[in-house]
Amino acid sequence: VEGSAWMANYARHPWMMIAPALGFLGTLGALAGLQTRFEGLTFLCSKAAVIGIISTVGLSMFPFILPSSIQPEASLTVWDASSSHATLFNMLVATAIFLPLILIYTAWVYKVLWGKVDEETIERDHDTAY
Repeated sequence: VEGSAWMANYARHPWMMIAPALGFLGTLGALAGLQTRFEGLTFLCSKAAVIGIISTVGLSMFPFILPSSIQPEASLTVWDASSSHATLFNMLVATAIFLPLILIYTAWVYKVLWGKVDEETIERDHDTAY
């Protein structure tokens, strides 16, 4: 694979430049949010930066996951790495069963652990671990 091959996808599909732009703009927006102490802007822009950075890597390498510089035809591609239809269906069934259970458990733990623990609560409740 030649050195400029990483940028070939951007030359063929200019719309993909949105990903690195999102990475840069999200980072600048997060920095601006930190300076102005606006938490919502900081949070959203940092998420946009992460999405942009990860998308930049994925789009620039597509369809390769593990490119080989010695023997390009031996590179691992997205299609080589995908599972069979049976495996994907089994994972769908497992997700449909276990994801609701995980969400219910997470909501229950969140409800039980809700609130701040202060010194008054620790002194009042003698059955705590403190």
